[in-house]
This record gives sequence, structure tokens and C-alpha cells, in this order.
Amino acid sequence: MSVLAPPKTPTSAEDLVERLMKATLGSVDLLSIYVGDRLGWYRSLLTDGPATAEELASRTGTHPRYAREWLEQQAMTGLLTVASDGAGQRRFTMPDATAQVLTDQSSLSYMAPLSRMMAAVGGQLPALLEAYRTGGGVGWAQFGVDARESQADLNRPWFEQALAAALAGVPAIDAQLRRPGVRIGDIGCGGAWSTIALARAYPQATVDGFDIDPASVQLARTNVESARLTDQVSIHGGDAASIPEASFDAVFAFECVHDMPRPVEVLDAARRSLRPGGSMIIMDEAVAESFEPPGDDLERLMYGFSIFICLPDGMSHQPTAATGTVMRPETLRDYARSAGFERMEILPIEDFGFWRFYYLPT
Repeated sequence: MSVLAPPKTPTSAEDLVERLMKATLGSVDLLSIYVGDRLGWYRSLLTDGPATAEELASRTGTHPRYAREWLEQQAMTGLLTVASDGAGQRRFTMPDATAQVLTDQSSLSYMAPLSRMMAAVGGQLPALLEAYRTGGGVGWAQFGVDARESQADLNRPWFEQALAAALAGVPAIDAQLRRPGVRIGDIGCGGAWSTIALARAYPQATVDGFDIDPASVQLARTNVESARLTDQVSIHGGDAASIPEASFDAVFAFECVHDMPRPVEVLDAARRSLRPGGSMIIMDEAVAESFEPPGDDLERLMYGFSIFICLPDGMSHQPTAATGTVMRPETLRDYARSAGFERMEILPIEDFGFWRFYYLPT
């Protein structure tokens, strides 16, 4: 994602109306992408080829009238192309760019899961309003399968395509992970795509993934089994207390520290789980160093995730640090110090999606 300049503060009602109209059109696109993604319409157009509404509905077990309206909307918004055949039937085709962004799970441009995350938010808006009134929360499990699969599938291409090279670009860490008998921990592993990527990048390592969400643990175990890595990778359910002490040479936490209600407690458990000379590597959102509105696209997106998902999830557990998605480097540095780490460095890993890597040596 290219980060654009901050939006201009509207100077007139007309400016704001124009901005909201564009946002509404974007919302319609996102929701229509959710429909095409979940009903298998994009995938059918990719694998089975161009289709009329009746053909697409027949292929996917859906209703032709809805298929026709969706196809026409997709053509109007520019995601599909359309041509009339000799019989006057409209046949719809998916361009290569649309196919890459909305169907190619291995592409770093894959964005279809983002629509699932926003759909999960929509289903919880009444609960979110109640949480905002009372100071309660909406836990990760409440957002359901759409949110769980969205986060796993959005991050998967980056772990599969870019993580090994990113770590290899930091020689000291790469050398540490290549030592014989090395053991790696992955805290908050979610669907385990990070765990799997670490195992593939360092085949001599033993890798243990940990997650507190039972459904994510089951998804992770399924993914590890499908990857045929059960001899190298183990997935564990439980909180920080379940992390064994003095067991790992390196511990990773990918995009999860900001979600933790008690991050200092978890970082302390991670520090105690390290063997002498071990280190912790944290990947979290690459937000700006300080709060300076108006923000660029990345700041706006991360605050969006925060107000709808990450902060309500953090608030669903008490006591809580209530960090939210926008965890700036100094906040993490304070957590690390409180957990017993003496220093924190930002690793020279750039152009890795929305994220920044932090190094916490023992």
C-alpha cells in the first residue's frame, strides 16, 4: 500500500459532502467485494472463465437475479468488464488486476480479506455501541470467522513471500536462527502462517506457536497439518502463563502486542522464556512516532481498526492496558522496560506491508 498525504481538513460543507460521497462509494465497493468473495463468484470467474448471470449462478449454486445485479454493479464500478455476445447476452470477465487483488492468496496485493474484516465489524455495531457507552468490550471471538480468517489471510502472503528474506537481511538475527538445535516461539500465532513461515525459513529449528483464542488454535493446527510440518511445529492454546521458561532462543510476536490487555505481563513471560543470549522480535503496525493530525492513509486505517476491533477487544478483558492498534514506538518501549528488557531497537526491515519490526535482546 502506498501511503498518501494527509487529507485536507474540509473548508466548506461541499468539500465534506464530496469526501463522504467518495467514502460511501468505497464502502459499497468493499461490501460488494465481500459478497463476491464469500459466494465464490470471483473464483468462478477466474477458474471457469467469463460468464453470464445465469452461468455464474449455475456454477456457484446462487440465484441468477442476484448474480445479474451484482455483475452489473461490478462492471459499473470497474472491477469487471462486460461484452454482449451474438445472442444479446451480457458476458462478464474478470481483468487480471482484479484477479490478483481479489483471488490470488499468494500475492502481496491480495486484499479481498479486508472486506471480511469490515463485514465482521458491521455485524457487531450494536455491541460496539453498548461497549462505548459502558466501557465494556467486544472480544475477538465475537467478531467470528470473518475477522479471524481475514487477519490470517491478509498476513499470509507477507509471511510466505517476504518474511524469510526480511529476516535474512538482518545478519545477526538470521545467524542466531540458523544455529543447530535452535528453538523458536511464536506468541499470538493466530492461523499460524507466521509459525509456518519461520519453520520453512529455518528448517533446522523447532517452532512452537501460542494463542489464547481456541478457534485460532484449531485453525493453526489445521494449517500446520496441511503444510505437513507437524514434526517441526507445535501449536499450544493458553495465556502467558503457559509459555515455558528458559526454552527459546528467539521469541516472535507478530501483530498482536497492541491487542493484549496485559502486554507487560506477556512480554515478561516472553523474556523469561528466553535462553541466555536469546532475543524477542516484535512486528507491529508502522504508525508514526507521534500523534500529529491529520494523519496519512496508514494512520487513518490503523485508527479505523482500533476504534472498531482492537481497542474493543482489549477492553473486553479486565484489567487492561487498552492499547489499541495505534501503538507508537515509545509505548512499546515503555512496555518492554517494564517487562525487564533493557533496550529496544527498530530493525532495518523496510517495505514490509503495514508493519515495523522491533528487536528486544536479553
